[in-house]
Amino acid sequence: MQKKYTKELLIQQKEILLKEKKKTVTQIDILKKEDPFSDPEHASDNAAVDTDVREQVGHETVVAQIKDLEKHLDAILQAIVRIDKKTYGQCQKCDSSIPLERLKVVPEASYCIECEKKLRV
Repeated sequence: MQKKYTKELLIQQKEILLKEKKKTVTQIDILKKEDPFSDPEHASDNAAVDTDVREQVGHETVVAQIKDLEKHLDAILQAIVRIDKKTYGQCQKCDSSIPLERLKVVPEASYCIECEKKLRV
């Protein structure tokens, strides 16, 4: 059974999610600028092999971090949509209510703890 959260709580959660969205987008932008391969001169640079290896590792690290942040951003955006559709706080798997305590800690949560555990196995 879906528990309905108050309008005030939903507004508060949406504000938290919007702040987290802004922070995450900023982090992605910073990482993109830090990527050694973002320099247009990189392709024509004939640096030493050890420099190329170091840059490749740096690039792969940045790409992995960006991928994680983009997943987080997607979860945030989906949570905002659920607030707007009035389905926020409802487990996307079993349709039960996600405990308020969980939403306070993980406002973008789309699964109750039990379903999240099953999905992670």
